[in-house]
Amino acid sequence: MYPHNICHEEFQAFAVEVMRHFSRGVIWVLDRWSVHRAAASRLQKRFPHRFQVEWLPPYAPELNPVEQVWTRTKYGRLANYIPEDLSELRRSAHAALRQLGKQQVSLKSCFTHAKLRL
Repeated sequence: MYPHNICHEEFQAFAVEVMRHFSRGVIWVLDRWSVHRAAASRLQKRFPHRFQVEWLPPYAPELNPVEQVWTRTKYGRLANYIPEDLSELRRSAHAALRQLGKQQVSLKSCFTHAKLRL
């Protein structure tokens, strides 16, 4: 998590780090946020055979499993939670996401909700 809105350079650095672990490449499913579009353009030129993008339709959060993850985090574990400061909120959000990350059935249901098969 970043304490600011990320830019395309930060997303590119994240994508390159992920691709280091997958020698055959990665298929990215991205929304059409300008940061993703700018980074994808640069990454496709830099890694033409290893960086593939599938774009979500515009304005379709119901098709994005990540939206379900955030919904479950915000309205589940962190519902009615009032942190003392941003640091505490960051720690609590990390802990909630880590806990959800261990719940494979719950994560799979986020894909099912988006009508995506794994």
